[in-house]
Amino acid sequence: MEKHRPDMPLKPAIWNGLRCKCPRCGQGPALHSYLKVRDACPSCDLDLTPQRADDGPPYLTILLVAHIMGVVLHLVYANMTPEPWMAAIGLTGFAVGLSLFLLPRMKGLIIAFQWAKGMGGFGRAS
Repeated sequence: MEKHRPDMPLKPAIWNGLRCKCPRCGQGPALHSYLKVRDACPSCDLDLTPQRADDGPPYLTILLVAHIMGVVLHLVYANMTPEPWMAAIGLTGFAVGLSLFLLPRMKGLIIAFQWAKGMGGFGRAS
């Protein structure tokens, strides 16, 4: 495995990815629609075509939403006694909304991680 290069810093790349920005410059958007990855960053021309997020973003989204929902369910039923149908509607809406919010951010995170580590087809310049 090739050693991590300092010109591809991991923490700033991940932060940029969570904001759905280019992992290299943090200025241009990495996505041009909800989940469609741009061919290249409009600011720094980083080629984003080699990214292979595949099933990673949905997996991370489900993992986070399930853990958050477990805590929310516990807090709701520990502090109040809602009608089951009200809890089902409210918690379902919360889970769907949270999933829709997190999914593009998880895709940006996976793209940024791959870029910073030189994975997924992002070649390292010699």
